[in-house]
Amino acid sequence: MHKLIVISAPSGAGKTSIAHFLLNQIETLSFSVSACTRNKRKNETHGKDYYFLSLKDFKKNIKNGNFLEWEEVYEDKFYGTLKSEIKRIWNDGKHVMFDVDVEGAMNIKKQYSEKCLSIFIMPPSVDALKLRLLNRGSDSEENINIRIEKARQELSQSKFFDQVVINDNFDVACKDTLKLVFDFINKS
Repeated sequence: MHKLIVISAPSGAGKTSIAHFLLNQIETLSFSVSACTRNKRKNETHGKDYYFLSLKDFKKNIKNGNFLEWEEVYEDKFYGTLKSEIKRIWNDGKHVMFDVDVEGAMNIKKQYSEKCLSIFIMPPSVDALKLRLLNRGSDSEENINIRIEKARQELSQSKFFDQVVINDNFDVACKDTLKLVFDFINKS
């Protein structure tokens, strides 16, 4: 049976790094590339990290029903999962790995409750999260403050996830998450 693994967290909590770790450890996992309307960062590749779509193209895909889930995370900053990504991965005989925001994770879990493991990556504190975002150096202070305010809201949603992993020590968080995913995939 094909399964779905959803990794979610506030921005800067380490969900993408943990997702990459899992993909390197479990060969039957394949990454679901999300679509978004934000600008591409210098180290990102279209079609690998995200499908970078114009606002017009993203809205056209919404209208055509091409998304499993989507959300306007910030004003005119849309993120979503194209249905074609799940079909592509399942056709390859693999399990789907999602790296999505909290709202997207909850939407996927609702649609695939039994086939889906949702894991919330918890930062050690809001202050630690802010420091990580500052050290990333890719956002203005204004954007960081917006992300921190959103993070406060997202942290309150962790109770709706199947599992919560605290990312205070990256290696420990990776190992804990790996065990959860292995156990879920191998469960009948």
